[in-house]
Amino acid sequence: MPHLSHLNAKQKEAAMHKSGPILIIAGAGTGKTSTLTHRILNLVKEGVTPSEILAITFTNKAAKEMQERVNELLAKHGFDAGLRYGDARPFIGTFHSLGVHILRAHAQIFGLNKHFTIVDKNSASSLIKEAVKEQGIDSKQFSPDRIAGVISRQKGSLVTLAQYKADVGNAYFPMIVSAVWERYERLLARESALDFDDLILKTVILLRDYPEVRKEYQDRWKYIHIDEYQDTNAVQYEMARLLAGETMNICAVGDGDQNIYSWRGANLQNILNFENDYKGAQTILLEENYRSTQTILAVANDIIKKNTVRKEKNLFTRNILGDKISLIESYDEGGEARAVGEKIKHLIDSGTDPEDIAVLYRANFQSRALEEAFLTMEIPYQVLGIRFFERKEVKDILSYIRAGLNPESLSDIKRIIDSPPRGIGKATLMKMFAKDEDSLPPAGKKRVAEFWALLESIKEYALVEKTSKLIKLVSEKSGLEASLKTGNDEDNDRLENIHELVTLATKYDILPPEEAVEKLLGDAALASDQDSMMKSSRAVKLMTVHASKGLEFPYVFVTGLEQDLFPHKRMGPGTKSKEDGEEERRLFYVAITRAKKKLYLSYASVRTIFGQRQVNAPSEFLSDIDDTYTERETGDEGCEPVIRIDW
Repeated sequence: MPHLSHLNAKQKEAAMHKSGPILIIAGAGTGKTSTLTHRILNLVKEGVTPSEILAITFTNKAAKEMQERVNELLAKHGFDAGLRYGDARPFIGTFHSLGVHILRAHAQIFGLNKHFTIVDKNSASSLIKEAVKEQGIDSKQFSPDRIAGVISRQKGSLVTLAQYKADVGNAYFPMIVSAVWERYERLLARESALDFDDLILKTVILLRDYPEVRKEYQDRWKYIHIDEYQDTNAVQYEMARLLAGETMNICAVGDGDQNIYSWRGANLQNILNFENDYKGAQTILLEENYRSTQTILAVANDIIKKNTVRKEKNLFTRNILGDKISLIESYDEGGEARAVGEKIKHLIDSGTDPEDIAVLYRANFQSRALEEAFLTMEIPYQVLGIRFFERKEVKDILSYIRAGLNPESLSDIKRIIDSPPRGIGKATLMKMFAKDEDSLPPAGKKRVAEFWALLESIKEYALVEKTSKLIKLVSEKSGLEASLKTGNDEDNDRLENIHELVTLATKYDILPPEEAVEKLLGDAALASDQDSMMKSSRAVKLMTVHASKGLEFPYVFVTGLEQDLFPHKRMGPGTKSKEDGEEERRLFYVAITRAKKKLYLSYASVRTIFGQRQVNAPSEFLSDIDDTYTERETGDEGCEPVIRIDW
């Protein structure tokens, strides 16, 4: 099979599998995306209609890359007809985008507007705070964020409000959560809105409780692919199981050694128990690493083999031996930041592209010292997580569109009613929400009528015109463009961001208007931190290790390798469990395997945490690395560290 000729033997075996369940254990850098995309190609080559194939992953970035690679492969082999449109192509997306796709087609079952609003985390948080206030609960005693976290975890565990209420009993805090959750659901229903967790939970309820709907999608997607299977939680696991049905044509791809999200519900047992859940499953190990040097890989293998809850595998590579791992010792976090900055300066001065360098850390607070040093040293950098769709002016434009399509979305109306100012105050807004506009004075009635007419015109335009033209219309008709044109430099930047949104929207113009605008709104609502990197930026990337998963860089710095920071000491009562310890080790393994050419590990002897300077021992992970793989360097301009360890 020439179309699979460049795959290795194990990759080819996985790609050629067709019927029944298959588990592909794909170690870091072993070409899992190539294997998965060629498996999709091979299915089509064997006569499977592209639209019968479903592939689900976790981030928009990963889904976009997979979609592009599949389209390229299918086009190369003559299967490009209609691939850019609707149902003529495989469905490749995230769990959340799949949920949106299914729920929009069956919104009426849940009493939702077809154009229901997806509330982002900030909007959901605001609604939770509103629910807490309406229930007369002291938000200082019972944090809305804590309550929101409980609700989210329950939904991710496939627990509905009704089930939670039935199990609450007389426990005080769960009773508080139950009351807030019930009010929160009413607020969502009032706005014909769903939160992120609902997108999957309600899809599972739909597939589980409505056999005709379940059969519709089982008949549509006969070949299911789930990427990063080790990261699935209970509700995602159930969605995959329901879609796979009795044929069990499910291909699960993942690596238990990269399970690092238990804190948000990811269940390592899902991948460990796959063969039990899907009887007769074939299991294939991908162990040849194409990313890293032999040295980096040897260190990674030594680190991860100390974990006991895992499927045994041993990565190998035909790549060069490569440089030794550099160990950077510094006195404090400032010295560490300067030492890392000096190494990066040298790399850039030697011709390395800044975007080929990543600096990883265990906790977000660590970026401050690094940013200060990089600013002083004039090192270009980008902190992962500053998202385009989070900018005020972009959110305003999207709120206008959402409110036009769904006038019940009170959160969006609140956001845009005074952006730009149009003489509608809080009192008028309350009358609008209460549908008591007749009691307004004539001038107020006129302004409100003009606002509703604006939203109606936006809806009419959205359903017939290209999305990029819609953004231009909203910008102009809303008055946003005029208000920003007369402003300062900051307003000019905001106007440029709206223009950038128009540019971004052109990629949706190939779709039918209604589908296009829904896809834009869905993509914006579901954007992840990694999406901020989708637009190339010639800068050093700073991010947490969690955020780095799925990425790779020629040069990687892993900072803050101190005991109780990395591995991280859990806050709160109790001691760290074995499961916590193994997950921290998996997290370090993920950090190491991001590096392709050169890996730097750094730690400081003294660090200020929560306002307190404390002396730290080096991370236990460092003592697990054989000293034949390392070379010691001293940071902080030659200042000796307080603590030394023998390697």
